[in-house]
Amino acid sequence: MKCGFVSLVGRPNVGKSTLLNSLLGMKLAITSNVSGTTRNIIQGIYNDNDSQIIFIDTPGIHKPTHKLGTLMNRKAYEHTQGVDVILFLVDIYHGFGKGDQFILDRIKDHNVPIFLLLNKVDEFKDKRVLLEKINELKEKYDFSEIIPISAKKKSNLDSLLSSLKKYLPEMDKIYSEEELTNVSTKFIMAEFVREKVLELTRQEIPHTVTCYVENYEEEENLVHIQVLIVVDRDNIKKIIIGKHGSMLKEIGSRARHDMEEFLGKKVYLETYVKTLKNWRDEEKYFLELGLKEED
Repeated sequence: MKCGFVSLVGRPNVGKSTLLNSLLGMKLAITSNVSGTTRNIIQGIYNDNDSQIIFIDTPGIHKPTHKLGTLMNRKAYEHTQGVDVILFLVDIYHGFGKGDQFILDRIKDHNVPIFLLLNKVDEFKDKRVLLEKINELKEKYDFSEIIPISAKKKSNLDSLLSSLKKYLPEMDKIYSEEELTNVSTKFIMAEFVREKVLELTRQEIPHTVTCYVENYEEEENLVHIQVLIVVDRDNIKKIIIGKHGSMLKEIGSRARHDMEEFLGKKVYLETYVKTLKNWRDEEKYFLELGLKEED
């Protein structure tokens, strides 16, 4: 049995969470086309007949402008150590930039196999251009593997899994097959709401919004969930609520659909919005919102 830990790293918005969901065949990590969507370290557990692979989705590494950004970067770097393989994702369609090189310089001395995953290859109509880009990247570092993929269209993921197993140790499974992730159901429910906020309110950057479950009561065929949406400015609160509450209603409707699909039960969802000024620079809020572990 092949078993091990595999870390997904890369710049914001290169497709790490989409890849995690595609590998697991379920929606575990929220996705968005705005950068900085992933904040917490999410483990997704993949099982098949001959392997168990614990994929670790990390926040996109970026230049921080507040304490929350610094915390996210630190979490991402910490979870590239002590793993069996690092999957370094690059948006190949937009090219290998300074941000990618910055990350590579930080991880290349970890003494662990590094796969270069070239995501969004489906965007290339001329495959010769893609081959030229791959040849250029071979000069950057002696990657253990270079694998072109499309996380969104699930292209070449079987090849990725086969290659990964060659680098994982022989050992018994770490988790039971019933365990899917390290995060709680309540965390996933809150993230579904945050995803819909990002999806529907594109005027603001994602770091100004967070969500957490205030109440979760599960009955036989129904789950009651209350989710608080936290923002740092009153004008953002107004955007999220919308005219006569229309935006908040749409956010709740879309989030409830994902919740019901995940839980397999009907969901009664209540959402609220609260302003906590400068919460991104106040560490006391990180613990309250599930973004920081207790010492």
